[in-house]
Amino acid sequence: MLALDFIRKHPEEVRRAGELKGEPGPVDKILELDRRWREVNTRAEITRAEQNDLSRRYGRTKDASLLPRMRELAQTVRALGGEADGLRRQLDDLLLLVPNVFHESVPVGETSDDNQVVRTWGEKPSFDFEPRTHYELGERLGIMDFERAARVAGSRFAFLIGAGARLERALAQYMLDLHTREHGYTEVLAPFLVNSASMTGTAQLPKFAEDAFRVENRDLWLIPTAEVPVTNLHREELLDAEQLPLDYVAYSPCFRSEAGAAGKDTRGYVRLHQFSKVELVRLVRPEQSLEALEELTRHAEEVLRRLGIHYRVLLMCTGDMGFAQYKKYDIEAWAPGLGHYLEVSSCSVFNDFQARRANLRYRPGPGLPPRYVHTLNGSGLALARTIDAVIETYQRADGSVAVPEVLRPYMGGLELIRPS
Repeated sequence: MLALDFIRKHPEEVRRAGELKGEPGPVDKILELDRRWREVNTRAEITRAEQNDLSRRYGRTKDASLLPRMRELAQTVRALGGEADGLRRQLDDLLLLVPNVFHESVPVGETSDDNQVVRTWGEKPSFDFEPRTHYELGERLGIMDFERAARVAGSRFAFLIGAGARLERALAQYMLDLHTREHGYTEVLAPFLVNSASMTGTAQLPKFAEDAFRVENRDLWLIPTAEVPVTNLHREELLDAEQLPLDYVAYSPCFRSEAGAAGKDTRGYVRLHQFSKVELVRLVRPEQSLEALEELTRHAEEVLRRLGIHYRVLLMCTGDMGFAQYKKYDIEAWAPGLGHYLEVSSCSVFNDFQARRANLRYRPGPGLPPRYVHTLNGSGLALARTIDAVIETYQRADGSVAVPEVLRPYMGGLELIRPS
């Protein structure tokens, strides 16, 4: 969340950021509550000072005539303290509804049409036949089954079978190996269920509660992304400056209700209630965070380069970047069967927006006051859509699919997925 002091000093900047993100925050209510809260605190301090003065006088004189006033002041201090605490709780609840501001390099815009393509890699593959979609290929090859998944769990679920299941496992292991061995990340196997405090720490709550799955009668949520448990790994901790940066990579299933996605990507292995991701999370010093975003994005891109998948990188505009993000890039892989790009990664920096919620701090040096870290995350990559791009890119006229060379060691040397 944004610091209350920042909102006091920069209300117009905060209002503008909310308006341009399409998510205006309750800035005016916050400023009014803040005024009342400070007013009550001031009254409480004045009353407490009088109470302390009378207590000292009574201690010196034992003058019983002071006791009624002392009791009255004590009651007033308690009442004012309770009122101040109530106002502060309301204030804290409202602060959670204020979106993050954005970096000056973020383009102002309203929709995805206003995002900027900052670079592309590779060329769109050409075929001497009409390319099929991943779900057509997957069903013909017997490696994807949507109909049986619907009977088992409902819509927006899928079975991967045989070489399909192994392909996802191979991709996950390949990505983890790349990020740990070459990019320097530490692998984490995180809980797949988290409490409300952790969801709040990464700004999933209260804003996106309807997009998540909650365990009934328990303070537990199915994670929408490994970002949640991994970012909260050091919550409530005071780190040493020498520990930073902390770079983590985690493979996990992800669970999303897709409450706001009615009618979107209803066919295929694209927008599911359950999918898997390899997630990159970084905790860095504030002065390093923007460069860390560029580096993290390059790490995610490297997966697609080695897979030989054509992609583009978008700098997201204000209206399409998200509630919590300070700056965000989307990486989109080309899916020739679908005939459009698929988002396989969003790489974001949050400045101290998440760290304030999770109380993630570090001490810059001996005797210096603590500061909040800056947090970043990005998919490296989302597996479902990466599989889609691989299958559609490497398809052949007979309906078989070649296995990318870098994945063959993870597929037991398999070079071609053929119809069963």
